[in-house]
Amino acid sequence: MPIGVPKVPFRLPGEDDAVWVDVYNRLHRERLLFLGQSVDTEIANQLIGLMIYLSMEDETRDLYLFINSPGGWVIPGIGIFDTMQYVPTDVHTVCIGLAASMGSFLLVGGEITKRLAFPHARVMIHQPASAFYEAQTGEFFLEAEELLKLRETLTRVYVQRTGKPLWVVSEDMERDVFMSATEAQDHGIVDLVAVENTGDFT
Repeated sequence: MPIGVPKVPFRLPGEDDAVWVDVYNRLHRERLLFLGQSVDTEIANQLIGLMIYLSMEDETRDLYLFINSPGGWVIPGIGIFDTMQYVPTDVHTVCIGLAASMGSFLLVGGEITKRLAFPHARVMIHQPASAFYEAQTGEFFLEAEELLKLRETLTRVYVQRTGKPLWVVSEDMERDVFMSATEAQDHGIVDLVAVENTGDFT
């Protein structure tokens, strides 16, 4: 039986009594953001709005994006990535579980030296895909051209942010490449692999 989103007490500034807020709302106030689903327009807009608002509120405190995602839509994901580069605060990325496809793209998009994977996390990269079978012939060619442009964009970002040669990244993008946390570190997608009892994130 689902329990819903847990609620925790939180005292608003200037208030005497605590109010009950959902745990994610409380974590957002500590600048901890979560992507725990496939990337779509709705979650992308929520994360973009939170990053911009929290950066406006205090641009001296870093943001933390925890990722456990099987991937999702490319364009909304690129929107999140661009926002991460745009906001003045550093965005730490943390892989907790799986960062696949667009999830791995967002993971690599964190501030360089501030990208982390938990020890048993998995990371997967591959090229963007689409449902060609739904398209008419003319649409197929337009869609194929757009996919090639998107692939070039994603490949260029991976090359820039991992330090790997273009030929290595291009070869990896040809198929699903699954990595352990340490393999993702060797690949330059993350900078650190977490170890137990190293302290908190705040």
